Amino acid sequence: MANPGYGKRSAPDQLRRTNDDFTHLPPREAAIAAYIDRLPDGADISVKTLAKTLPYGQCALRTALNRLQNAGHLRRGRERLESEGTGPRWITRSWFSRTARDDGWWASFARGDVPDPAPKPTRTRAHILLAALGRKAPALSLSASDCAALAPLLTDWFTRGATDEHILRALTDGLPTPIHHPAALLRRRLTDKLPPEPVHTPPRRTLECANCGLPGRPEALPGGMCRSCRGDHLPHPDPPLPAPSVQAHAQQIRAAMSARRQAPVPV
Repeated sequence: MANPGYGKRSAPDQLRRTNDDFTHLPPREAAIAAYIDRLPDGADISVKTLAKTLPYGQCALRTALNRLQNAGHLRRGRERLESEGTGPRWITRSWFSRTARDDGWWASFARGDVPDPAPKPTRTRAHILLAALGRKAPALSLSASDCAALAPLLTDWFTRGATDEHILRALTDGLPTPIHHPAALLRRRLTDKLPPEPVHTPPRRTLECANCGLPGRPEALPGGMCRSCRGDHLPHPDPPLPAPSVQAHAQQIRAAMSARRQAPVPV
């Protein structure tokens, strides 16, 4: 495994694993892709680490990874992470997709248009939280059927980023006395105190050229390679004349105009 926060990252919205996932690749690249596909997120997929496990040298692995990038299964780059304690920082990422993606999809992913997979809140978590209310506020003790009925209301709280502590405070602070119907009171609070939807901030990502490793705009990396490495050299405009040449040319024009004015007028 790589250091925490690094290593393999699975791309979102992949198709289910089948026996025909990498049949379009050469045998070596297909074997390496199948091996990486089965590694968990966070696994170190650097050339040096793969060479310790797979029967290929580092040069062969580097070539194979570049071909996987050209085929749309792999992208390497950097991602900006925000943290409250240390501030923003850029970390290295290696995104792998079992499903081959075209350049347009990867460009959208780098812009944040393709959502990252996020664990969905489960009924079990909601049920446990509601059942534990009685320990914090005995007047809010619920039956199993009450927990089952109220648990779906917590789904929106979880998806909007509310923590268990936030929910507990919202449900238990300022309770009236006495409480005759705890389930009805909690239903009202879960509805009225629902936090607003979070504002989606697209991640900041850059992708690297598969050949030279330099970062660039995703839309400028067709097949994972920059224009220079692909040989798509654009024509350059003629360079401007150096300053002395421009001045000399201007002096010639002024001299010609002065000579024309001083020339005698024919009779």
